[in-house]
Formats: sequence, C-alpha cells, structure tokens
Amino acid sequence: MKSLSRRQFTKSAGALAVSSFAIGTAKAAQFTYKFANNLPLAHPMNKRAQEAAAKIKEETGGRFDLQIFPSSQLGSDTDTLDQVRSGAVDFFTLSGLILSTLVPVAAINGVGFAFKDYPTVWKAMDGKLGDHVRGEIAKTGSIFAFDTMWDNGFRQTTTSSKPIVTPADLVNMKIRVPPAALWTSMYKAFGAAPTTINFNEVYTALQSKVVDAEENPLAIVDTAKLYEVQKYCSLTNHMWDGFWFLGNKTSWDALPKDVQAIVSKHINAAGIAERADVAALTTGLQAALTQKGMVFNEVAPDAFRDKLKAAGFYKDWKAKFGDKAWSTLEDSVGALG
Repeated sequence: MKSLSRRQFTKSAGALAVSSFAIGTAKAAQFTYKFANNLPLAHPMNKRAQEAAAKIKEETGGRFDLQIFPSSQLGSDTDTLDQVRSGAVDFFTLSGLILSTLVPVAAINGVGFAFKDYPTVWKAMDGKLGDHVRGEIAKTGSIFAFDTMWDNGFRQTTTSSKPIVTPADLVNMKIRVPPAALWTSMYKAFGAAPTTINFNEVYTALQSKVVDAEENPLAIVDTAKLYEVQKYCSLTNHMWDGFWFLGNKTSWDALPKDVQAIVSKHINAAGIAERADVAALTTGLQAALTQKGMVFNEVAPDAFRDKLKAAGFYKDWKAKFGDKAWSTLEDSVGALG
C-alpha cells in the first residue's frame, strides 16, 4: 500500500470532501451524513466506502449524500466515538478493541490465538458472536452497528534479534504493545516484557532498542517502514481485529425506511468487498516485505494456546467477558480453556 505525504493526503482528502459536497448540492441532497474513519484514502476501506457512497447517491436519486472523512480528520478514535454517540458524526468505523472502552465485550474478537483462519473469523463475526456484540452495542442507546464487520487483519510479530517460533522465544522479550489490557495480559502470560508506547514513537523505540519487537498487521509494518528496523516477521496470527461500522441511532432513525434499506445494502456489500481486498493486499505485502529484507516464518499456534491456558489467560478473560459471550466464542472457535 503506497504511503501518502502530508501534502498529498491533504490535497486528496480535500478533493474527496469537495467532490462529495458538490455532487450533493447539485441535486439538493435531502440528507447529508458524515462518515469518519482512521485510515488513509489508499486503504481498501475508503475505496469501498467511496464506491458505496456513489451507489447510494445514485439509487436514492441524490437524496442521500455520504461525506467521507478519512485519516482521523475529525479527531482521534476516542474523540470520534464521542462524536458519533452525540450525533456530531453520523457513521464511524472502529476497532472492537477500542470500542471496548464503551462496550467491554467488543474486545472479544481480540482474544489471543482464538481464531485459526479467516473462515473461523467470519463464522463467528457473521454469526452468533457478532450478533451478541451488536446487541451489546445497541444497549448503549446512542449507537448501533451494521450487520457486516469490516476487516483490519491478523496481527503478526516482528523482531530485530530472532524469529518467534515457540512461546519460549517470547520470554523476557521487550515488545511494544498498544495501551490495552488484552495485549498486556497476553504477553505477560508468555513471560515477555510488554511495553506500552505510542505508535508514532514505535519506529524510534525499535531503532534505539528501547524494545526489540512489536506486533501489527502487515499493512502497518509496510506503511510505517518497520521493516527498516525489524528483520524477522513471524506469522503468529495471534490476534484478529476488525472494524464495526457504527451509526448514530438518532440520525439513523431520522431516515425514511427506503433510504435506510439502500444505505444498509451498500454499506454491508462494501464491507464484504473490503474483506477480500484486505486478504489480497496482505498476500501481496508478504512478498513485498520479503524483497525489502524481512525474513518470514510460520508459527504453529497450539503451543501458544497451551501456554496461555496454563497461565490462566483464558480463564481470566472468560470471567471478564461473561459466560454467555465466552461460550458463544467457543461455539465458533472450539474450547480455549
């Protein structure tokens, strides 16, 4: 995925907002709604969202105009979550792990080594587990989630000193993690030394050896140029994360039923298309990163699951998420512990 300079991004983002506004005003849109996200224009999410916006505008006869605000233009994730709850923003895509600050069970898709592959992910998130989380989101009273969850990808482990092949390779490993309990508790269970560092400081921290390792989807490894300061990439697939497409309930209820149906149809279809895009992008990135000098290795997950089970990780998180949510997860992925 090609990175954009700040000047290029600003120009592109401005063009997107202007074109959306111009099209909407040309036919006097009855409803102009804002969709915010934290990803660059080049990401499949924004490409598919733009396609959906065009289809919605056409099918509603210009009545509905979806304006897209990428790359956290309207604020940080937590700021924008507050805005979508208040109605200042109408739609927002957010990681379940961050949404868990408001809806704790939303983090359940990030349980370590729970999902072995994409078919297992979609079995759960398009099935009863997704239904359960959507129900909990709806209980907030201010927001709801569309039926289709969008893909962020499986997270991988990169290191500067050695590949991660077994859980023992993580012992005493200084690894950067995001500021969330799910990450910290998992790596502590492996005997590693997880360190919370803001993402904009990760490159420097790896370069100066403040930490030896980090974990992210391949798209982040590539766009943040972490391959310059990390030699090994172990395909641990230790966590999967996706984006809930959230809407403000009051804004949604203000739409006529026929417009709701059209918006839902195209947003959900765009999410399915984005999943395929991300899967293809990830495959291509492995080859690209190999050419840039990274050394890849496969990881057998069973030993890692066994280690987490022995450390009480799954037992602790079962208690936090609750029996119903946990049993629903295990119905899709099998017994975890």
